[in-house]
Amino acid sequence: MTGDGSDDGEPLGRVFLSRVLEPGDEAGGRWVRERGVAEVVRRLRAGGEPLPGVSEVRWAGLVARAARADPECDLAVARAAGARFVCPGNAEWPRQLDDLGDGRPIGLWVRGRAGLRMWALRSVAVVGARSCTEYGTHAAATLAAGLAERGWVVVSGGAYGIDGAAHRGALAARGATVAVLACGVDRPYPRGHAALIARIAEQGLVVGELPPGDHPTPSRFILRNRVIAALTRGTVVVEAACRSGSLATARAAQRLGRFTMGVPGPVTSALSAGVHELLRGEATLVTDAAEVVELVGGMGELAPLRRGPVLPRDLLEPGARAVLAALPGDRAAPAEEIALGARTTRDDAIARLYELRALGYVERHGDGWKLTRQAMISVRTAHRGR
Repeated sequence: MTGDGSDDGEPLGRVFLSRVLEPGDEAGGRWVRERGVAEVVRRLRAGGEPLPGVSEVRWAGLVARAARADPECDLAVARAAGARFVCPGNAEWPRQLDDLGDGRPIGLWVRGRAGLRMWALRSVAVVGARSCTEYGTHAAATLAAGLAERGWVVVSGGAYGIDGAAHRGALAARGATVAVLACGVDRPYPRGHAALIARIAEQGLVVGELPPGDHPTPSRFILRNRVIAALTRGTVVVEAACRSGSLATARAAQRLGRFTMGVPGPVTSALSAGVHELLRGEATLVTDAAEVVELVGGMGELAPLRRGPVLPRDLLEPGARAVLAALPGDRAAPAEEIALGARTTRDDAIARLYELRALGYVERHGDGWKLTRQAMISVRTAHRGR
């Protein structure tokens, strides 16, 4: 048995501990690392003196839970629901979860046919508000579909709002998606997403730390977010108010050294205030899947440059553009005046003016030169694009 507990050959003991310890229990994680799974299980079953780092009251609660734990039953229930238990030392274990230190999951319950470790290597979290706007729903679904089309796995929490939109966007693109739940994977929550979570289990993966039948609590939702952050290459927050739980995912991603991104919203929307606060810090602004992949992907996966439409005047030589810009819009002007405005000589200005006349931008008016209707439209279009 190794002291770090990462390859202790005791998956049944970890199933037992998943029933006894709460997610993210760092004292329990330290016990496993220092003493190994078998010794921690023995001490919890025997009761007696508390292990270090917990009060007698808390130890008594853990011992009471241990007395009711039945790992063989939990495994049987999981198998009936099409789920398996994945733990450190298993080939399917995503090693980036080890970045959580003593707070890493004791193990994960997984529904779905895909391999969690391989999927997690190329995954992005898309999270946000439960009470989202139509803008947020559209942005999340479009972003997730774009990521899925590029071969990235979309990870979220299965909740109403942005989470659901992200899962549906990935599924609609026939891509891969993972729902990380704050309850047993055999007990879909929220109930209104039972059909969605069943579809995710069929086409993707449903993952959770809690054993079969366990219910969610507010603290379990917050602790679940650290798994989403650790599992993925980066986290995108689409909509979030200043007190949104999805910001906890972003903060966890920052602590873990993962990429943190935000999709901006209207400055008048309270549901985007939390995202904007992230963007004022260390988060990166993204607007589509290409920009996300440029950040989290491999070398050379660059987003296209964002440019306005190329106007005919953009194709002119710089000298010709300067002369064209020097012509007044409301009257004809002599060549001397135009040369002065373009900061060139009279002869050079005249040569450029004849070139521009051939292209349909200017026309002669006696001894002066004037913009044509085509040139006036081009100038107005250019000003609108600024």
